[in-house]
Amino acid sequence: MISGASCWNQSVQQGMSLVRVGDRDVYTFDAAEPTLYAQLAATAARTPDAVAIVDDWGHRITFEQLKNYADDLAGYLCANANVRAGDRVGLLMHADAEFAVAFYAISKAGCACVPIPTKYREPEVASIARAADLKALVMGEEFEPWRQSLPVRPSETVVATNCEKGFGFPQAQGFAPVCEACGGPDDVAIMMFTSGTTSGAKGVMLTNRNVVHATMVYQRLMGTTPADRCLIPIPIYHVTGLIALLAQFVYVGATTYLHRLFDARRVLASVRDDQITYLHGSPTSFAELLPLRDEFPSLPSVRCMLSGSSYEPVATMRRFHEWMPTATFQVVYGMTETASPALLFPLDSPTSVYAGATGKPVPGVDARIVDENGADVACGQTGELLLRGACVTGSYFRHDGGEIEPDGWLHTGDLAYANDEGMVWVVDRKKDMVNRGGEKVWCSALEEVLCELDGVSEACVAGMPDKLYGEVPVAAIVRAAGSHISAEDIQAELASRIAHFKIPVAFVFVDKIPQTRGDKPNRSAVRDAVLKTLGYQS
Repeated sequence: MISGASCWNQSVQQGMSLVRVGDRDVYTFDAAEPTLYAQLAATAARTPDAVAIVDDWGHRITFEQLKNYADDLAGYLCANANVRAGDRVGLLMHADAEFAVAFYAISKAGCACVPIPTKYREPEVASIARAADLKALVMGEEFEPWRQSLPVRPSETVVATNCEKGFGFPQAQGFAPVCEACGGPDDVAIMMFTSGTTSGAKGVMLTNRNVVHATMVYQRLMGTTPADRCLIPIPIYHVTGLIALLAQFVYVGATTYLHRLFDARRVLASVRDDQITYLHGSPTSFAELLPLRDEFPSLPSVRCMLSGSSYEPVATMRRFHEWMPTATFQVVYGMTETASPALLFPLDSPTSVYAGATGKPVPGVDARIVDENGADVACGQTGELLLRGACVTGSYFRHDGGEIEPDGWLHTGDLAYANDEGMVWVVDRKKDMVNRGGEKVWCSALEEVLCELDGVSEACVAGMPDKLYGEVPVAAIVRAAGSHISAEDIQAELASRIAHFKIPVAFVFVDKIPQTRGDKPNRSAVRDAVLKTLGYQS
């Protein structure tokens, strides 16, 4: 076992100790606030006039304003949407200031926030709402046409309107006294689904303790201060955008810049003009920045770049180091189940002798690498990565598929090896998932959607290498008898059913899905068949 407590110096672990949680000891922070909302309230009391949020419309919201808006909306949810502590409340909004308001309002009410990707289509949103058994839904007005089809009563749906003109929840003003702050460390703060459409989705339940620990770990390891400024170049509804950026910066008392949609040129213009110091993105988002280097040759404000969600090529990191030589470029490994941080590279990755490594377990997280029988492997040998700790979920919502052992160890489905210094290299995946630039596409879930189409008898989905996105989904299709369905037909059908990033980029039509010796779909063979038959160039 590799203990995160043994991998870092004592200065970043000051004020940490073992806390009894359920039937086990957890290494976490002694002075942690009990909830996400409590973190906001503490920051608002400490620096009420500091700017918390700068949104796409140029609105500047202080921490005191953010808290007061959240208080009002929490009261409105209790009074008009009849939410109670422990309920699950959906959040379907673009990255506006109102998103942050709703996020902390839900926390104050003692409810679990269920972020819903804005990329999803109406059927996908309805599926998530049903799977989560939502009590209420907070949404942007762009999604209001879907209101009647969603399994949430219209009276329990709160719509943000005219956000560009000011506070988008005017109906909530004055409701603050209705709701007292609820919840504690071990109550669920966020429930986030690992997949979007079908029975393959699992609701990850993250407690306040999980997410508060994550925000504090990020602050300690990255040295974040109130003087820092970050922008969120990735979807805010992802665990990284929600916790590693928004929640961390609220905890610290620093400023977060929100962009509704990703635009590489606009991101770099904001870095230059707003003196952004902290960038956390995915390999895909960073790859889109590099071609614009000549337009933005000098960005001296950036002190830290953090890359997560999938493998970041060392060559790419070195190009960023050449572009911004005063900034450190670090890698973080995590997942929804770890509230974002699990492993973090402690040095400047492109200049380290360990360039290409994933990192060390963060304080409060332990790691094991095991063989197929669950036994720890020797140093340098590859096995499945298991994680346990203060920011690691203890359960899924109404699901027990064996991914979490009774003693708290989470099976990541990722293959890794480690050296004797506790440095871990994540090298491959066991689980059936395509990581398209940070967007997760579950093969089994997508296959289920494909097989629902008229003209499709069987389907097998695989990941294929791609220069921009790391990998993209492709599919082998067995046509139904008498069907002449084409790749174009399938893509057109899928466009109204699932998010664009889930749609396979290429197809091969076969008489039979290739199988492994264990009579399971052979995804490697599917990938190779697409490459050979279609001549797709990655």
